[in-house]
Amino acid sequence: MKRGCIIVAGGNGSRMESDLPKQFLPLGELTVLMHTILNFSCFDPTMQLVVVLPANEIQCWEALCLKHHFEIPVQIVEGGHARFESVKNGLSRIMECDLIAIHDGVRPLVSRETLLRCFETAAARGAAIPVLPANESVRQGSMENSVPVDRSAYFMVQTPQVFKASLILESYKQPWIPQFTDDASVAEHAGVKVHLVEGNRENIKITFPEDLQIAELFLKRRCTLEI
Repeated sequence: MKRGCIIVAGGNGSRMESDLPKQFLPLGELTVLMHTILNFSCFDPTMQLVVVLPANEIQCWEALCLKHHFEIPVQIVEGGHARFESVKNGLSRIMECDLIAIHDGVRPLVSRETLLRCFETAAARGAAIPVLPANESVRQGSMENSVPVDRSAYFMVQTPQVFKASLILESYKQPWIPQFTDDASVAEHAGVKVHLVEGNRENIKITFPEDLQIAELFLKRRCTLEI
């Protein structure tokens, strides 16, 4: 089945204490976003890759590609005011794909095994998202009034979230509502059954400075294992 991927990279560097958008921060010899793109290109060199960026960051991205001699072909699409609109813009540029993945641009360490589980399950069952079990105690409520809950009933959601193309394209015809926290919630609101698959611990979302330090350690370990 022909695969496509929308990589949404619209974050800024405010919580990273950086003037540079977090997707453009250095990670090893490349940038965070370049590692993200590289994962999908290595998994399937024929995959159509669409990268959604804010309009004012496209020129910076092009300059970084020249600097790093980064030549993996991607289609750049201008993002919207919110993630929902950005994904819709990306979907409008996907051409003749059977399966579509939607991935956070600042998750640069998704594993090949996670990608395989997501795409195979979506091909067989329509929609798949990677998750990890909650590994700490969980409480529900407020800082003033809370109760413990059974952590085995909760999962931490990652990306890529992968769908049969017809299902996710139809789902994104809905108007946005506040309950749309990710692509799976959009699909479920349209009646799509979403199936869970195992994610990988290294597939962290880089949000804070310490996340980048952790990603660097994970990247070094991956490179060591591949030697």
